[in-house]
Amino acid sequence: MKVWIKYLIGTLLGIAAAFILPRNIPAVDSAVATLSEIAIRFGRYALIPLLFFGTTMAMFNLRSKKHIMKTSMWTAGTILGSTLILLALGLISILIVSLPRIPISGEKPSEIPAIDIKQMVLSIFPFSGFDSLKDGVYLLPVFFLAAFVGGACASDTNDSKPVLSFIDSAMKVCQTMSTFFVEWLSVGMIAISCYWMLQIRLVFESETYYPIFFMLLSDFIIVAGIVYPLVLRLLCKDLRPYHVLYASIGPIISGFFTGDSNISLLTTFRHNKESLGIHDETNNFTLPLFSIFARGGTALVTSICFVTIFRSYTPLGFTFLDVCWIFGVAFITSFALGNFPVGGTFVSLTVICSMYGRGFESGYLLLRPAMPLLCSFSAAFDVLSAITGTYIVAVKTKKIDKIELKHYI
Repeated sequence: MKVWIKYLIGTLLGIAAAFILPRNIPAVDSAVATLSEIAIRFGRYALIPLLFFGTTMAMFNLRSKKHIMKTSMWTAGTILGSTLILLALGLISILIVSLPRIPISGEKPSEIPAIDIKQMVLSIFPFSGFDSLKDGVYLLPVFFLAAFVGGACASDTNDSKPVLSFIDSAMKVCQTMSTFFVEWLSVGMIAISCYWMLQIRLVFESETYYPIFFMLLSDFIIVAGIVYPLVLRLLCKDLRPYHVLYASIGPIISGFFTGDSNISLLTTFRHNKESLGIHDETNNFTLPLFSIFARGGTALVTSICFVTIFRSYTPLGFTFLDVCWIFGVAFITSFALGNFPVGGTFVSLTVICSMYGRGFESGYLLLRPAMPLLCSFSAAFDVLSAITGTYIVAVKTKKIDKIELKHYI
């Protein structure tokens, strides 16, 4: 059975369970939340070992073959391009379609999350390199350590042969282990989707957030069905662009219901390799960078949310400078969300509201009840961008093998 079918079945069972379970019983809610947390930890369990050994071998191979510059340039360009496309689409859609106002709440702001750039930079270089492997949330320190190890091995291949042999074997073991976790996460999707549905049931029942839900759904359909296939057709001369979308179904399902850009990485690694035929050296180098930096989906959702908040507070329209400001801040902020794989939309929205000022500092409270749903869409956009972007880089660097659709996992 295909992986995405297993994930879909698990998701449907979880949603059905959310309607069957008794409501407003703390013990039931706590049990479901605990099971969901266990499933998410299960999904992340093998990520750091695979990321470390995979990136180390990828860096070694890319540097040895002198492909590191070309791969890096295409990766950086694709990340920037995907972020610009998604953010532009989000702003255009919300400026063209005026959503209904959201009632102003009297809720007072509590502790406001913030982006600490200094701490993020310091985290990349902890006092001990081994500390980079301890944090399973912020992936950039692990990536840097692996890149340094791989680069060092490439500088002296004779002395590093024993180390490379061990790292290559460890990578293959981790890939085998990740296959187990990817398959069994379909069972965990029952608890994850059940908890997700319990969280957003009240959101759907209030009907206040229906318009923003349908706008995000429409934007996702446009991106997945029109924009990205068109980009693949133009950039890669690909006559089967929808095969990439088909390979993305499983990772999108896991990303959407967890709202976690990290948990879908294991599934994405496997689909990129076994469905799209992307070589390990590109898959293990480019995909982590997309997961960390390519948060264009988060920028899209944030821009739509901020414009909705603005219109809910005042009937005044936006000037061209306001639109440019929103675009610039959302664009820059999206690259600083690497240590927020979950809840990045909320963090980005609070930052933009605080920076804009003029009485909008607590405007994010209007959308806080719907934040699980908003983060789900952000993760779905980001996962799709990561797979599509990695595919583009693989095609442009000739690191891909054609696999028939019937052999997709």
